[in-house]
Amino acid sequence: MQLIVNGETKELAARTISDVINHFGLEGRPVVVEADGEIIAKEQWPDMEVRPLMKIELVHFVGGG
Repeated sequence: MQLIVNGETKELAARTISDVINHFGLEGRPVVVEADGEIIAKEQWPDMEVRPLMKIELVHFVGGG
């Protein structure tokens, strides 16, 4: 299914937000997810189904100095 992730169209075999997180290797990391303009709580990720062309923003934190 085509999703718009961080402004880029991606073809992903994902059914839920958790699937998207796993696709990008971000499970277990501090991540903020916005789907179609709404922040999605981590507890909702396994149950929130994605739809074609859904706009998803993934923000994860990177340390450095």
